[in-house]
Amino acid sequence: MFMSRVQLILTRSILRYYYRRYALKVFKRNPNRLLAFTLSVLFALIIGCQSLGSPPRSTEILWDTYGIPHIYAKNTQSAFEAFGWAQMQSHGNLLLRLYGQARGRAAEYWGEKYLESDQWVLTMGVPSRARSWYEQQSPTFRGYLDAFAKGINNYAKEHADLIDDSVEVLLPVKGEDVLAHLQRVLNFTFIVNPQQVAGVSKESMLRLRSALTPSVAEGSKAGSNGWAIAPSRSATSKAMLLANPHLPWSDLFLWYEAQVTAPGIDAYGATLVGIPVLTIAFNDNLGWTHTVNTFDGWDAYELKLVDNSYRLDNKIRRFETKNFSLKVKQNDGTLREQPLVVKSSVHGPIVSQTDDKAVALRVVGLDRPGVLEQWWDMARSQNLKQFETALQRLQLPMFTVMYADREGHIMHLFNGQVPVRQQGDFKYWQGIIPGDASQTLWTKIHPYQDLPRVVDPPSGWLQNTNDPPWTTTFPTAIKSENYPPYMAPRFMDFRAQRSTRMLDEDEKISFDEMIEYKHSTRMEFADRILDDLIPAARSLGNELAIRAADVLERWDRQANADSRGAVLFASWAEEIDFDTAFSKPWAENSPRTTPDGLANPQSAVTALEAAAVKVEKAYGQLNIAWGEVFRLKHENLDLPANGGDGDLGIFRVVNFAPSEKGHFLPVAGDSYVAAIEFSKPVKAMALTSYGNSSQPGSPHAVDQLPLFARKQLRPVWRSQDEITAHLEERKVF
Repeated sequence: MFMSRVQLILTRSILRYYYRRYALKVFKRNPNRLLAFTLSVLFALIIGCQSLGSPPRSTEILWDTYGIPHIYAKNTQSAFEAFGWAQMQSHGNLLLRLYGQARGRAAEYWGEKYLESDQWVLTMGVPSRARSWYEQQSPTFRGYLDAFAKGINNYAKEHADLIDDSVEVLLPVKGEDVLAHLQRVLNFTFIVNPQQVAGVSKESMLRLRSALTPSVAEGSKAGSNGWAIAPSRSATSKAMLLANPHLPWSDLFLWYEAQVTAPGIDAYGATLVGIPVLTIAFNDNLGWTHTVNTFDGWDAYELKLVDNSYRLDNKIRRFETKNFSLKVKQNDGTLREQPLVVKSSVHGPIVSQTDDKAVALRVVGLDRPGVLEQWWDMARSQNLKQFETALQRLQLPMFTVMYADREGHIMHLFNGQVPVRQQGDFKYWQGIIPGDASQTLWTKIHPYQDLPRVVDPPSGWLQNTNDPPWTTTFPTAIKSENYPPYMAPRFMDFRAQRSTRMLDEDEKISFDEMIEYKHSTRMEFADRILDDLIPAARSLGNELAIRAADVLERWDRQANADSRGAVLFASWAEEIDFDTAFSKPWAENSPRTTPDGLANPQSAVTALEAAAVKVEKAYGQLNIAWGEVFRLKHENLDLPANGGDGDLGIFRVVNFAPSEKGHFLPVAGDSYVAAIEFSKPVKAMALTSYGNSSQPGSPHAVDQLPLFARKQLRPVWRSQDEITAHLEERKVF
């Protein structure tokens, strides 16, 4: 480790002082002693200066009282190893089960219920491609993946008693397992998932096809909020960033919060369990977050069959065929064999077939194995130029990038591997694409310079709530007419309108205000439509509708725990059809004030009466408090909830599923939140809603949920002094 410039200047100054003060006197008495004296002083000073700036001689994990690991590593390889260890300590059972699914052998390990998962993973070619990706890594980064796997294996070996016996069958983990899991998460869950395509007919596929936000769990969507605020709109004249992904609260979607410090990096943020690098992060100079963008990275092609072949450009092509024998564990522990035949065309693997037609799936990103190294280098970047140099590799197949830095720059990038298509608009590519002519078969992606992007807009703010890039700020900074019509759709939903309203109406936003806005449960949809619904109910409705109108008029239009009227309004929203309910549909020339009005007031009132009957029957009153119905329940906690469905225009998104006794429990939504101000030092608050561990008996499986219920974030501890003051455990390697 070389000395820094400051250390070198200091050393030279001290040496000059000692030479003038002592060395000349020594030289006059004994020239040989001068040489020995000078060398000894120089050696001592260099060692002293190195000790101030050198990395630690060992690697350690400092666990704070919220179960957040702070890794201080002597080198990068040790950092990856420690991160593997940390993830095992916090999520060992889950991590190994996820890796087993990514291998396509979960049914062999754990039984019949994983059979469809294995069929999907093998049909998509994940395990074999992971081996290929592993070989394509640079030797250095391949070593980092091996180190991460080593940390996993070492933890499992030393703490076998803390890992479920059922998942130990997966051990040892290899570097290629990490890449298989990465593919399953990114390419075959976020970009496209088995619920959308596996084994469906043409008609059902058309119903399932959704590229606005990929449906990743029944009843929920992968979503997110992201803000970047420039110094011109910040109360402290410092840029700020808000990271706020919304994912399911289980399985491969769990976030893991951590700090990684090693030579060349000191980054804090979060990643999904099993991913060996931070995917949303910040350092002293910059930070970024991701939102799920309105991105189309997969297409379904209909092929015309001729015997066991297909037609392309008036020629007959044979399918490529691979045969697998899946092992399925039975209740008695024996294994049964089940064959799987995977056929592929030039378009991709076949996911549906009838007598005369087949549907093939084409997915972007399968030839780009470098996203982990790209994320790693994004976290190591110190300015916008370095950050964009990493982004320009285009290894990350999707996700909007929202960025802010200490120099005051903010950026929105509609990131993704967008296919270069020869025809059609966004809607066209959502259907089944004719696969019998090569002009519909894309083979290239748009380069970085083609992607919608804005840096430092005049407005001083950027937002994205899974809306298209055209609505990231106002006045409009990215114009849709400058891009191919298939790049992204055109719409702006109520959550995006609520997001824009909060940013646009506050000329100077403080750090505390940003956090307050983040927790806003106000329903933009209610603000838009109640001035029509309430009078309609009073003039056209029965006695129950009039009482419902009275409740809605007194309601604060929020989904706080004590809000009375929110349950009734949300129930009414479920009764209506958003596509036909409004007299003024959404219009591109009025993106922030439409849709509006009731297309059929009588129908809307009838829906309100139906909702009122259901609410009164279930809870005995129309004005039941939101928090009495929607609960945060886990282990011994049972707390009133706040937040709700983003379709209602709520910025504080929580998706609920019905439970017993008429209650609803959270299944997705606000999962990780980080609010960052790029001051000196950086100011940051964060929360992982469900806690930073899923291991049985861990106190960190639920310890952040009370803060979540109170709409609070916790301080981010980054310095060693802060961490030591809140130290729970230390692990030295």
